[in-house]
Amino acid sequence: MKTLIGGAIAAVLGLIGIAVWFDALLQLLAGTVPALLLLGGALALYLGFDELKESWKNDEGVEEEKPAENE
Repeated sequence: MKTLIGGAIAAVLGLIGIAVWFDALLQLLAGTVPALLLLGGALALYLGFDELKESWKNDEGVEEEKPAENE
């Protein structure tokens, strides 16, 4: 019950805060969104390059070593 009341109070205060500081929120988003896009794009490039390198390795005939199964 305490969690429900605390969550309701936090939601109301958050809504009031957004209404009061809406311009500051937009300014924060304007600075954050490009940075997140840059970091996300860099991560996608890294993962894509890693996948491409792995496919080149498989095309050359180098197969990954499989552990020997003991009977």
